[in-house]
Amino acid sequence: MINVVGLGYIGLPTALMFASHGIEVVGTDYNKELVDTLNAGKTTFEEEGLEELFFHAVKAGITFSNEYISTDMYIVAVPTPYNKFSKKIDACYVVAAVKSVMEVCPKGATVVIESTISPGTIDKFVRPIIEENGFIIGEDINLVHAPERIIPGNMVYELKHNSRTIGADSREIGETVKKLYASFCEGEIIVTDIRTAEMTKVVENTFRDINIAFANELAKICRSDNMDVYEIIRIANHHPRVNILSPGPGVGGHCISVDPWFLVGDYPGLANIILAARKINDGMPEFVLERIYNIMKENNVTDVGRVGLYGLTYKEDVDDMRESPTLQMLENMEKHLSQNLVKVYDPFIKNDVVANQYHDLEKFLNDIDLIVVMVKHSEIRENVEKLKDKIVLDCHNIIDLPKSYKL
Repeated sequence: MINVVGLGYIGLPTALMFASHGIEVVGTDYNKELVDTLNAGKTTFEEEGLEELFFHAVKAGITFSNEYISTDMYIVAVPTPYNKFSKKIDACYVVAAVKSVMEVCPKGATVVIESTISPGTIDKFVRPIIEENGFIIGEDINLVHAPERIIPGNMVYELKHNSRTIGADSREIGETVKKLYASFCEGEIIVTDIRTAEMTKVVENTFRDINIAFANELAKICRSDNMDVYEIIRIANHHPRVNILSPGPGVGGHCISVDPWFLVGDYPGLANIILAARKINDGMPEFVLERIYNIMKENNVTDVGRVGLYGLTYKEDVDDMRESPTLQMLENMEKHLSQNLVKVYDPFIKNDVVANQYHDLEKFLNDIDLIVVMVKHSEIRENVEKLKDKIVLDCHNIIDLPKSYKL
């Protein structure tokens, strides 16, 4: 039996995937409301294919609980934020989960950390907890790091098809855990040591962050000298060894916008390009704000209340708001005392999470003159004609109308 600890965006689909492939699973989360929702037969977030996977897992016998189970296999998939001052990982959730596991686990159990962690986190935080509980690592308890590698919006497919990395103290344990993941993972599964696995996952997301930062910095440069960044990127990408990404209003989610900070915090003075990229991407919401103010001046829009932000999630067609550029921008707007004046709408966010949030596109559009497309949801791409009388700041180069502006 596997006890999956943490039933959020990573833990839940992972638990469901194991269960639907014939493995006995108990999913554990401290959040009673979340567990009650799952036990009532409902998923806790929207994701392509998740409902079907949930149905198969429940049929196979998965159960959900607030209690930790005594078993021989634990998979810890809890959040790993970073300290905004030191930039180092905040391992409090991992530490709490491992401490709780130690209270119930038998000798011979394997503890797999799926949470994304900085290099050395298991050495600094996890091993001491196990040893303090009187266990000998490698004899009484086996430690493994198997970082997730999936993206909201395509989680179920990527769980099955993406390659995986298994970091373990011994090859034998690594191969054992590899067989477990191979019950559903059709991608290549690579076994290595724990520290390499930790570093590899962080490096993957840092690579992406740096490439996004180049596109965003290019957008700022081109805007300063009245050049079309999208045309420049289009032409440059005809070079066989050039593949520049598209700029956007910022970087969100709990991977690309967080993981690079782990390296900045742990390797100050060495992670210079990484730090620069983080500053560029974190600065994009402020850049969008400047564009909004300039466009308002140009079009004599004097009422901030007639400005609407389209999109609250960090990417298109998901309901994940973690670290979203829109939320970052609303925080920045507090400086200008206008946070509670702008209108906000997102078709995927059903509950009120910010001031002046709308839940109907037509009503939202009726109450604004300037729309800022922060997220390229399919809905807005399919309703471009409804924007023809609006002033549009298009942060994704998806709208071509007479009154549309680009980054």
